[in-house]
Amino acid sequence: MSEAGSGTTPAQPEGARLEEGRAASAGDLGGRRILVTGGSGFIGRHVVAELSREGAQIRVVDLNPHPDPTVELVQGDIADPGVLERALDGGTDAVVHLAAVTSVLRSLEHPGLTYTTNVAGTHELLEAARAAGVRALAFASTNAVTGPMQARAIVETATLRPLTPYGATKAAAEMLMSAYSSSYGLRCVALRLTNVYGPGMQAKDSIVARLMRAIRLERTFEIYGDGRQVRDYVHVTDVVGAIKLALTGEQWQGPMVIGSGDSLSVLDVVEEVRRVSGAALDVRHGPAKPGEMPAVVVDPSRARAAGWSPRYTFSEGLRGVWEEWATAEVQAMTGPPSVPGMQVASSPPLGQPARASGTGR
Repeated sequence: MSEAGSGTTPAQPEGARLEEGRAASAGDLGGRRILVTGGSGFIGRHVVAELSREGAQIRVVDLNPHPDPTVELVQGDIADPGVLERALDGGTDAVVHLAAVTSVLRSLEHPGLTYTTNVAGTHELLEAARAAGVRALAFASTNAVTGPMQARAIVETATLRPLTPYGATKAAAEMLMSAYSSSYGLRCVALRLTNVYGPGMQAKDSIVARLMRAIRLERTFEIYGDGRQVRDYVHVTDVVGAIKLALTGEQWQGPMVIGSGDSLSVLDVVEEVRRVSGAALDVRHGPAKPGEMPAVVVDPSRARAAGWSPRYTFSEGLRGVWEEWATAEVQAMTGPPSVPGMQVASSPPLGQPARASGTGR
C-alpha cells in the first residue's frame, strides 16, 4: 500500500519506508551499550536478539536467567540500587525498560508489589540512569493508563484515568519519566502498547497464549463476560521496531501509542484462532473481571508520522504463532520459548515473581 505523495515525487510504499527506517536504525545502534530490563521475558528476548543482530552491546537485568547463555546478565530486582549499579557499570548509552508486573489481575491481587516494581523500581532505574549519563530510555507502557475510552480512539493526549493498580502504576512511571526528561535531559519514550502477541509466548497469560494453550491441552477456554469487548493486537516484531526507533529517533519523546489501529472482539479472536488452527475450541462464559475496559481502540498516527508502521495483520501474525504452538511439546506449554537467533540453555525456573519478566500484554 502506498500513500499519495505531494509534488511530482511519488510516496514510497510503507514497506520500503519501514526498511529504510530499519537500515538507519541498524547504523545508529551498532556499538551502542544498551541495558534491557526484563530482558528474559517475552518481549525482552525478542528485543535482545534483534538489538544484538544490529551490533549493539547488550546487558540484561532480570530476576530470571536469560535462555541464551551468551547474553550478559545481571540477575536481580530493579528496585535494588546495588543491582542497578552493577547493571549500569562500565557505561550505558540507552535503556529499554520492560521489567514490570504486567498482569492486571495480579496487580489487583498484589497492589503493593505492583507499586514497588512499577513505580519505585522505575524511579530507582531513572536515578541510576541519570547518574550513569544515559541519554535515551524506551519504556513499555500501556494504553491502560487512559482508562475508559473518552473519544473515538485513544491518542497520546487522552486524559489519564486508569482503572487498576497496573494502569495507575504505569501512569505514575510515565509521569516520573516526563519529569526526568524535562529536568535532566534524559529522553524518555513511553510506548503505550496494546495486546502484544507473537512467537515465544508460551509462558504468557494473555488471551492469545491462553487460547493456544487451551487447544494444545484440550481444555475449555473461559471468556470473561459476553466476549464483545474489543481490543487492539500488535505483533512483537512491530513492537521491537518501535523500540528501535525510540532509541535512535530524537523526535520520539513522551507517550507514543503503539498498536495496529484495528480492534477485534474476544469472540472475533476466538473465531480467528479456530480458523488458523483448524481446532474445535470449546468455550464457556464466566463473569467479567473488575477493571476490564469494554473497548480499546487506538490511533497510532503519531508513531506512524514518526516512521513506524506495523508489518503484521492479526491473521498473518497468528499463523506464525500457531505454527510454533502446534509443534511445541505439551509439557513445555508454560516453559520458556525460544526466539530465532538465540542460543537456548536450560529452562529458567518457574514460579519466580512476575516483576522482572519482560512485559507482554
